[in-house]
Amino acid sequence: MKVLVVDDEPNLRRMLRAPLRREGFAIAEAGTAGEGLARMREDRADAILLDLVLPGTSGLEALSRFRKRWPDVPIVMMSGQATIADAVQATRDGAFHFLEKPFTPEAVLATLRAALELRRARTLSRILEKDLGPGADLVGASHPMERVRETIRRVAPTDARVLIVGESGTGKELAATAIHGLSPRRRGPFVRVNSAAIPRELVESEMFGHERGAFTGADRRRQGRFELAHLGTLFLDEVGDLDTGAQGKLLRAIESGSVERVGGGAPVAVDVRVLAATNRDLGEETRRRRFREDLFFRLNVVPVAMPPLRERIEDLPLLVEHIAERLRRRHGLSVPEISEEAMDAMARHSWPGNVRELLNLLERLAILHAGGHVRPGDIVEFLDHPRQAGAVPAYVEDDPRSLSERMDGFEAEVIRGALAAARGNMSEAARKLRTDRANLYRRIRRLGLRKPG
Repeated sequence: MKVLVVDDEPNLRRMLRAPLRREGFAIAEAGTAGEGLARMREDRADAILLDLVLPGTSGLEALSRFRKRWPDVPIVMMSGQATIADAVQATRDGAFHFLEKPFTPEAVLATLRAALELRRARTLSRILEKDLGPGADLVGASHPMERVRETIRRVAPTDARVLIVGESGTGKELAATAIHGLSPRRRGPFVRVNSAAIPRELVESEMFGHERGAFTGADRRRQGRFELAHLGTLFLDEVGDLDTGAQGKLLRAIESGSVERVGGGAPVAVDVRVLAATNRDLGEETRRRRFREDLFFRLNVVPVAMPPLRERIEDLPLLVEHIAERLRRRHGLSVPEISEEAMDAMARHSWPGNVRELLNLLERLAILHAGGHVRPGDIVEFLDHPRQAGAVPAYVEDDPRSLSERMDGFEAEVIRGALAAARGNMSEAARKLRTDRANLYRRIRRLGLRKPG
């Protein structure tokens, strides 16, 4: 990291050299705004310490020029002659902070660290925004989200395998995309595999590919996901849904760095970074022998736990603002202004669907809400109904149905609710109901329900 110090006092520049270098910063110095601009053009710094009072071009004018040319570089203003108006103006013009002389080296270092951390967060946000839809961003200033971003920042430049855990709708795929986007493999492919959506008999072909004639219908050679992710990142979403046979084959591919296509003889070398995600407790799954312990240890080199929205509810206003802006920019939808009382009502909600549920709510409000401000009653009306998945029905004295018919009715209501919450995704609905897809299909057929899709 390099810091440019622009100050016409040689003693101050000298005073800052030693502590900055001890912290690992490279130093560039300039006595005027013109010299500072020239130094930045020659070798761009990561942060700037800029004096307010300089010979010739003033510090405020220099701030404007630096910000125009290098808007992402944080600038800390310094002065011993500043007024409150000067500090306010500098902040309005984009300065990160204003330090009043005399200051201690420790104060400068603390301010620089905060400025550079903010710059890293903004850089990460720009990378994440490139390919992601509204509401699926690592937005939030809460401690849990800061911890997630810090872990991603540290692990991304490495080739370590990462296991991302968290409930549905918390942004596990977003975290995986961020790791890839900040890694040396970012120019390579990012290949996602929805492990839960692959039929058991096709897992090997999907993952590792097949040769022509390997089985009925294999009319040409096909590369598997490992080969498609060569020199990039393979993201195994919902890895906990793989059956034990597929888990063993996945483990061999990770350990050997090669795959064998179905119907092929020679192994094919692949250079792939593996990221995995799950909403299951794989530690518990290994104890119950439903997930291979050796594969769990291979995948869980660096864990990233995505916090549910209810555990970072202080991020709710930031998320609402972010999602509303994305809906406006991408879809032309205008989310009505949410009153303070309505925001309080939202803060009291448990958000079982996490950020995805919040996105759904704001989309509904933008499309269906009529009138002015959103009130608490509107929030209750537009939120997902709590009876969608699992509410216990009351006993009704004069219900003419038999016990079997009543139980079938309750079961049908629960399944409809789970399917609605999963947006028709059978695998997701099965996970919510703690069953497998085959059993869910059987129950749907028996109850005469309409299958999704």
